[in-house]
Amino acid sequence: MDILSPQNARVKEWAQLLEKKHRDKQQKYIIEGIHLVQEALRSGADLECVAFDVDQGIPNELLHMTGAGTEVEWIGVSAAVIAKCSDTKTPQPVFAVVRKQSAAIGLLLQRKNSLVIVLDGVQDPGNVGTIIRTADAAGADGVIVGRGSADIHNPKTIRSTMGSIFHLPVIEGDLLEIIPEAKEQGVRIVSTSLQATSTCYGYDFTKASWLLVGNEAKGVSDAAQQLVDESVIIPMKGRAESLNVAMASTVMLFEAMRQRDFTTTIIPVQPPK
Repeated sequence: MDILSPQNARVKEWAQLLEKKHRDKQQKYIIEGIHLVQEALRSGADLECVAFDVDQGIPNELLHMTGAGTEVEWIGVSAAVIAKCSDTKTPQPVFAVVRKQSAAIGLLLQRKNSLVIVLDGVQDPGNVGTIIRTADAAGADGVIVGRGSADIHNPKTIRSTMGSIFHLPVIEGDLLEIIPEAKEQGVRIVSTSLQATSTCYGYDFTKASWLLVGNEAKGVSDAAQQLVDESVIIPMKGRAESLNVAMASTVMLFEAMRQRDFTTTIIPVQPPK
């Protein structure tokens, strides 16, 4: 059955998911746009429903996916309903309501030579989402988001992940409990510091390494810093004072990927004949 009125009780529940307290209460969140809905369906996320603009119909890119997940309800809605459930100025013609699924920290603790990035008080949703996307691209085993960081189900965070939130475990928790557990399993905690004497290019990331990054303004908290095994510096040739936390995370993650999956081979340049 189509839902056309923004005053519909179900629509009001969906619109509430734009606020964290209601996401926590309902244990659900909203994703917007064709790409994110595609990724959620492909990844087997627990979708309650997909709502599409009834005047435009189900987007062509999603037509073949209407049978993916027999429990997923497809609902035609008005443009006014879509606008009420979106936090963007120009809403896309489709959104979905997703039930939260919590990943188990035990999976990461048991993984041999795990590569994980740990966020300590990273407050910007765009940074959190970008780091999740980068971790996915670099083949990391997971992301741990400590308390005080942006909500991983914030619409801006979700958009910034570009669907990567459905590709790898993203766990929210207390770092002062999780990190000591990891250290007991032989994981080394690595962080960046402007005072470090060794560079990220000289560190061995092939062993179990969890990369700890901190708040945009204050860096890693004192309590978390006490748990760090090794501090490294990202060398910079230019005059920039520092890197954005998402950029620094990218440098570290891709250096770890290079060491783990690629060997440097120098191809000699042949002189012209």
